[in-house]
Amino acid sequence: MRVTDAITYIGVNDHQVDLFEGQYKVPNGMSYNSYLIMDEQTAVMDTVDIHFTEQWFVNMDKALGGRQPDYLIVQHMEPDHSANIQNFAERYPQATIVANAQIFGMIENYFDIDLTGRKKVVENGETLKLGRHELTFVFAPMVHWPEVMVTYDSTDKVLFSADGFGKFGALDVDEPWDDEARRYFIGIVGKYGQPVQDLLAKAGGLDIQIICPLHGPVLTTDLGHYISLYDTWSSYRPEEEGIMIAYTSVYGHTKQAVEKLATMLFQRGCPKVIVHDLARDDMSVCVADAFRYSKLILATTTYNGEIFPFMRDFISHLTERNYQNRTIGLVENGSWAPQAAKIMKEAFRDSKKIIWCSKTVSIMSAMKDKNIEEMQAMADEMCREYVAQDDALANKQDTTALFKLGYGLYVVTTHDDGKDNGLIVNTVSQVAENPVRIAVNINKANYSHEVVKKTGKLNVNCLSVDAPFSVFKTFGMQSGRNVDKFAGQKVCRSENGLVFLPNYINAMLSLEVVQYVDLGSHGMFICEVRESRTMSDRDTMTYTYYQQNVKPKPKTEGKKGFICKVCGYIYEGDTLPEDYICPLCKHGVEDFEPLK
Repeated sequence: MRVTDAITYIGVNDHQVDLFEGQYKVPNGMSYNSYLIMDEQTAVMDTVDIHFTEQWFVNMDKALGGRQPDYLIVQHMEPDHSANIQNFAERYPQATIVANAQIFGMIENYFDIDLTGRKKVVENGETLKLGRHELTFVFAPMVHWPEVMVTYDSTDKVLFSADGFGKFGALDVDEPWDDEARRYFIGIVGKYGQPVQDLLAKAGGLDIQIICPLHGPVLTTDLGHYISLYDTWSSYRPEEEGIMIAYTSVYGHTKQAVEKLATMLFQRGCPKVIVHDLARDDMSVCVADAFRYSKLILATTTYNGEIFPFMRDFISHLTERNYQNRTIGLVENGSWAPQAAKIMKEAFRDSKKIIWCSKTVSIMSAMKDKNIEEMQAMADEMCREYVAQDDALANKQDTTALFKLGYGLYVVTTHDDGKDNGLIVNTVSQVAENPVRIAVNINKANYSHEVVKKTGKLNVNCLSVDAPFSVFKTFGMQSGRNVDKFAGQKVCRSENGLVFLPNYINAMLSLEVVQYVDLGSHGMFICEVRESRTMSDRDTMTYTYYQQNVKPKPKTEGKKGFICKVCGYIYEGDTLPEDYICPLCKHGVEDFEPLK
């Protein structure tokens, strides 16, 4: 299979394997990918599993067309990719093995082979010219082994991504990429989200047209889709809105409660309800779905003073992979001393950013009317934001939305000339009660100031503490004049036609301007409330919380100047001009401080 004019796929399909890495079911097999680059010199990218040695050599010889390989580049030492290093070295004694120092250390562990005079030890960022093609080696430690590196061919703009962007399934089987790639990523790479984020940051500076992974298909189109999913998975953000219920049931009573609860969630507008029986469903699918959806309900029995083994195993898989940024509800069952809820909650003690549903369902053997009431309360709480997004179900005059205002951070959304827009503001306050009046301050340099003055309409989205930094990057660090901030995003709309965020807010207010006050650098819009919806009881994102818990710490070593306290932009220089405006968030000098 030709990848480009110079690059040929020489990997193999494996339909013999039933469990990948001894635990992941692979009904459609696996592929072990290897590639050949033909130039003035030739380079083989990685080897394949030991069971397919001869087929690999046949594929390689056919692609070489009588030439000899000059290099074998080793990116990753897992045996499904490295098992034939010694066989290659013995078959092609003139070839040089290219790898980093850590890989060569592992080669000595796996093989009894003398590579004296045949090793090329590369450093991070080092290049290798094959002729017209120049390869750059980028170290990617813990994606997902410590020795991993990836390789970029700047000529054909190809990223050889090691295990990154891989999936379960042989290449001669047609199946959706997302599901099997998600299961692969969460199961195998999921613990190492930050190293993947670091690799994505490095790759972001490269012009990548093709991705060649070590498992799964070569990716040639819609690369933004795959990169976006990897960014979501590795930052532990939910991929979709929905509630997954994972349960175990001994005699059927817990299962009965779960089925009842699932119906309640559907009735309250939950976009997706996914139910998994942990004793019967593929555990890797259950784990992947827990990461896929935004909320999770765990239902199990007290068993031998603990929780049912399948539930214990499931939770262990989640916490081992840094499960975070989710809302969790608990359902327990016990005939005389139910304590499953307490044990399950304790199992997540080291997990970050878990929001616990305040309502717990506690069943004593069989479901009773009291449990129905508990489940209704849980469904109400878990689905509150879904109800608020549904025009037919929402309370559009919920005055408790006003309680979310304070010295917080907000996304103001607008619309003009067929284009939606939004920006971050930190000054929204209630200035009158009868009638209710809301004041919103917007910097005159912002595009949204121009739009609100023109249209007289805006929505205020009250950000909650679960909002990730990506929200601030999208709405606070780029201008709506130049980009579509809502491109590819799911949105909801209020009755005034403006969008409001479906995630990461606890309230939304639709406002209409009744007065404008010129404040010099800013304009104050005095507004009346046309619509108000409360989405959740999560705390409002304050400026202090953002600074301490959300905004990444900037790398300031060796730099001299001033840093924007809002977005982290660094102005380098001895003196900050008095009229300086941050180019990212448009805040003035009052929001800068000297670098320390």
